[in-house]
Amino acid sequence: MPAPHNSFKARLKSGETQIGLWLGLGDPSVAELASHTGFDWLVIDGEHGPNGLRDVLAQLRAIGDRCSPVVRVRNDDRAEIKQMLDVGAQTLLVPMIETAAQAAEVVRSIRYAPRGARGVGAALARASSYNAIPDYLQTAETELCLLLQVESTKGIEALDDILQVEGVDGVFIGPADLAADMNHLGKPDAPEVQAVVNDALTRIRAAGRAAGILTSNRSLAAGYQDMGVEFLAVGSDVGVLMGGLKALRSAF
Repeated sequence: MPAPHNSFKARLKSGETQIGLWLGLGDPSVAELASHTGFDWLVIDGEHGPNGLRDVLAQLRAIGDRCSPVVRVRNDDRAEIKQMLDVGAQTLLVPMIETAAQAAEVVRSIRYAPRGARGVGAALARASSYNAIPDYLQTAETELCLLLQVESTKGIEALDDILQVEGVDGVFIGPADLAADMNHLGKPDAPEVQAVVNDALTRIRAAGRAAGILTSNRSLAAGYQDMGVEFLAVGSDVGVLMGGLKALRSAF
């Protein structure tokens, strides 16, 4: 019996746009609720959200197989990546990637030796259904999906080299940090920023990789979808809750 099938990874190659939602509240009940609303993928945010290892584990369990969970780790730390994989994350989003060498090391972090450097301990872990999947070690890599987040001018300058790294399934452009690095702090919708974003998304897709981005701007989201971006997040639990509550209050 092989490792569980990663439908998110499989669909990245289908030509469709998978629509996602960001989970920043770090709450399993919110994750469970969101998993019933029809989104293709949900990001469990371990970079900016209040999420530790057990928080991520709880949300993975809450989401189940109703949609595809994507775990954004804090950084490219190999030990944290190993733990997230062992608790059952199959799709990782790794932020702040700026060089091809850094990207290659992240690839090594998700692969077992001799192709990589992931520690072998899955027999104790949820990833292998607690060793109920006897050939997990041999089949895990096929079902893992690695998304790298490029969000600085240095990363944009190195994008073409990053895209040549074997083992990278997709590249996500982080518009907020990119805007800040371009001296447009808090203004990711600025025309100068969007010109760089759109060029980057086009280059990613031209290189045969999946392209992704997050925006709560519906006009921009529609444009990205028309462009064919493969994984598009269109909001967050925080934004939807705040907006809905404000709208409800204003009605009275």
